[in-house]
Amino acid sequence: MAVQEFVITSNVGSGGAYGVQTFDIQGTSLGSPGPIAYKTSDLAAEVGADGRVQMFGKLALQNGTGEVNQVWQVGPASGGSIGIHAMAAANMGAKGKLNLVTGATTAVSGGSILRKKNTHGILNAVSWGILLPMGGIVARYLKTFKSADPAWFYLHVACQLIGYAVGVSGWATGIHLGNLSKGITYSLHRNIGIAVFALGTVQIFALFLRPKKDHKLRVYWNVYHHSVGYTIIILGIVNIFKGMSILDVAQKWKTGYIIAIGILGGVAVALEVITWAIVLKRRKTEDKAYNGGASNNNNGHLPM
Repeated sequence: MAVQEFVITSNVGSGGAYGVQTFDIQGTSLGSPGPIAYKTSDLAAEVGADGRVQMFGKLALQNGTGEVNQVWQVGPASGGSIGIHAMAAANMGAKGKLNLVTGATTAVSGGSILRKKNTHGILNAVSWGILLPMGGIVARYLKTFKSADPAWFYLHVACQLIGYAVGVSGWATGIHLGNLSKGITYSLHRNIGIAVFALGTVQIFALFLRPKKDHKLRVYWNVYHHSVGYTIIILGIVNIFKGMSILDVAQKWKTGYIIAIGILGGVAVALEVITWAIVLKRRKTEDKAYNGGASNNNNGHLPM
């Protein structure tokens, strides 16, 4: 935030009286009350019958000033200390231009910052929140079907690589937004995002270190790969909901994402039942073949 001139009213006494103070803010700290660039007079505030506080005053503007930018907010105050306002869409959009000649006001849109926030949310929801869970479902269930081998592996890798690439774009956009939001840090959302990105990067590089199926270290690699993969999916989904809360998105977007995750979850449950049925049936068949001895052309050994 650059240099800003503020006129703020807040409750200054136990009797419910409101006072008006001016602040010359440079940076992100409110600081102490003091004079602003404009000469002020007759500053006062009163509480209306509906409980709303109205503020009055006069500002002496420089000659030739035809239009001024306005930002207005409402927020908490306790014990004379003024707190930070909410970050909801209505609060972040509370700005406009006032034409002092005509008296007309012009709303100002959120501009590029709002677009970047929306882009950040969409990229991360599609990548960490949909593509990566899809890739996990493919790897866990499709490989049970012999006819899907090796197609399931390439489909799994495609989902993960595309999801990671899109996710990196979303993560980078989030870091950029954080740098633009001086004085405002969503620590938990930020830390989870960094953790997801770091784990995702390690997971991608681990593909190049994957031991062959018959290598003695393959079992440990599998445990690592599955554990990190499920952790990324869980943290990604949690952080998407955290981001929606921060952006205060409309309920329809939350509902839409819940439906998408619900569909993926339903598919996973159905495939879990189907694949377990296939595995148990296959084991039963293999046991019969094993008990049958050499007549099964496997020399009495349980197929691997």
